[in-house]
Amino acid sequence: MNVAPHGFSSAIATDIVPAAYRDVTAELAFVRGGGRTVLARQRVPYPFHITRPFALDRDLPDMATIYLQSASGGLYRGDRLHLDIRAGTGAMAHLTSQAATVVHRTPGAPARLSTSINVGDGAFLALTNDPFILFPEAAFISAMEVTLAANARAIVSDGFATHDPEGLGRPFERLETRVRIVDEIGRLIATDRGTISGTAFAGAHSPLGASRAMGNMLVLGARRSEIDPHELTAALDALGCCVGLSELPNGGGLVLRCLAVDGGRLARGMDRLFTLAFNALIGQSPARRRK
Repeated sequence: MNVAPHGFSSAIATDIVPAAYRDVTAELAFVRGGGRTVLARQRVPYPFHITRPFALDRDLPDMATIYLQSASGGLYRGDRLHLDIRAGTGAMAHLTSQAATVVHRTPGAPARLSTSINVGDGAFLALTNDPFILFPEAAFISAMEVTLAANARAIVSDGFATHDPEGLGRPFERLETRVRIVDEIGRLIATDRGTISGTAFAGAHSPLGASRAMGNMLVLGARRSEIDPHELTAALDALGCCVGLSELPNGGGLVLRCLAVDGGRLARGMDRLFTLAFNALIGQSPARRRK
């Protein structure tokens, strides 16, 4: 799949950023041992920060949950942040952000977050970010690559909303998203790519219609149960969200897309989608992730 939703352009950014800006890599590696999942390796330089692992799911004592945090108050002009996450054979881990992340104005030097996810044989990994909030003049590039071994399962999501702190309705500059999903020997399963300007995002002819927030969720790997489209639609309608579901090519899994009028409703809708996706892959609902 190489999909650019209607109103989006698939242009590739080729921004040159001076070396003075932040270029930082964080690394997290989970392994299974002693009947539980442990964080075996962590390299978390500023501005990244994490909590200790929590065992939140009583019926899944082998699953670790970690909250990702930002120590800098968001993403800034010229940031080049990289996050490398690995789940070893049989490990189960969920990483989620503590709150929404602000992308500040980035004149001439977009902020970029690159995420690499590697899920080992029989492992499960979820990465569910709260929405990124794009401030006026913000340009943001989100690039992600997911590598799945045999029998691996994953849930990966992100969301985007816009906000002008001065209430003047000024748009962000540009949003670009890239996702690439491959198997353990590098064979392509699916790609998804899109670019939209802030003017088009919030304009009268926006591809989002009246919505001003959007989210995407990938549900990857063999499912223990299916997501009922009627249940999905009813659950998200009750939260003031619009949702769509499609099968990925090559038996890769599902892609869910969610629209909402603002970031708050989007966050609640994506949380509900996570519950449905988790249930489909694992066979039970997750415990509440308090934030």
